[in-house]
Amino acid sequence: MVDSWSDALRALDPAQAEYATRFVDALLTAGRARGASDLHLQPTPDGLELRWRVDGVLVPLGTFPAGVGANVIARLKVLAGLLTYRNDVPQEGRLRDARPDEEVRVCTFPTLYGERAVVRLFQHRRELRQLAALGLPMEIETRLAALLNQTAGAVLVVGPAGSGKTTTLYACLERLAHANPPRSIVTLEDPIEMAIAGVTQSQVRAGSEFDLADGLRSVLRQDPEVIMIGEIRDATTAQVALQASLTGQLVLSSFHAGSAAEALARLLDMGLEPYMLTSGVLAVVFQRLVRKLCGCARTATSEELLGLVVRDARAPVGCADCNQTGYSGRGLIAEMITLADPGVAQGLLQRVDVAELERRAVHGGMIDRHARALWAVESGWTSPAEIRRVLGFGENSPR
Repeated sequence: MVDSWSDALRALDPAQAEYATRFVDALLTAGRARGASDLHLQPTPDGLELRWRVDGVLVPLGTFPAGVGANVIARLKVLAGLLTYRNDVPQEGRLRDARPDEEVRVCTFPTLYGERAVVRLFQHRRELRQLAALGLPMEIETRLAALLNQTAGAVLVVGPAGSGKTTTLYACLERLAHANPPRSIVTLEDPIEMAIAGVTQSQVRAGSEFDLADGLRSVLRQDPEVIMIGEIRDATTAQVALQASLTGQLVLSSFHAGSAAEALARLLDMGLEPYMLTSGVLAVVFQRLVRKLCGCARTATSEELLGLVVRDARAPVGCADCNQTGYSGRGLIAEMITLADPGVAQGLLQRVDVAELERRAVHGGMIDRHARALWAVESGWTSPAEIRRVLGFGENSPR
């Protein structure tokens, strides 16, 4: 299938005046049809190399003539309202004529061989606005839904880039927006990815007069009951967010971290006092997206178990339905630390390391990401190779 999309792009005539317009239109159409989350346009000495990210994995589409690359990038910049005469600085924008059910962001970056562009495609699936549709483990979904009824405290959704953190936050907002009695909900986002009825959404911008830290201080004077911060990126934002959670607001936010315990440790490293975490943070949800096996999967061989100790496992094969990848769609691997656990709270006050903090959480009943991963493999919805790709081979990895 990749070949057919690549062939469709190659069939366009670079000599035609509308080549760049048709190329961009065809690329965006193909990306949407394939369910790609990102389109990479990379200038090289040999031409414009195209790749797209599907289910979290980059797939090459081919290299196209060098002479057309600049025109294609320029067309994307026009659609996104960027400065076409500036190719020496990074720029970011949105496609102004995107469909109502999606958002398309364009980010350009100067490189040795010309401008590189990455197009991010956000296709808003309405069903993913519901907590029950995210695929969280049932006990995490139930506890998270209960925490949304709290009137104060912080709930953090953590993980690496592209792990679905924002989708989870929006599902939480959707649930809160339909609460009875209604609550005053305000967000600070960069950027706003989808509109939610009943929620006051504001877009902040780093380096402007309305950045995240200043916006957060101002929003506290808007009588909010719930504040959603798109992402905690620095110590100042973390400090103000935790202070808000201690003074009568429910705060929701995301954070980049490799595990729930690591997120708490990083907040300590940012200079937050342990008592602020134990008093202000309600829970930390860590999540990763893992590719699901297609129906063409077969029983895995002993070599394909890659050292994981499991009762049963499946391995990818590849067919027309999954574009010969062996996978179709993605599911969540998640873990949740609650600060109501006395062992975790005491560990923070003692400033124990990440491994010890995680050990205490597991002792208190947390099912960690590795145990979830083993269950996912034994259930047959993902493979040992995919778990190794996503979670790695650390000494705490599932075996």
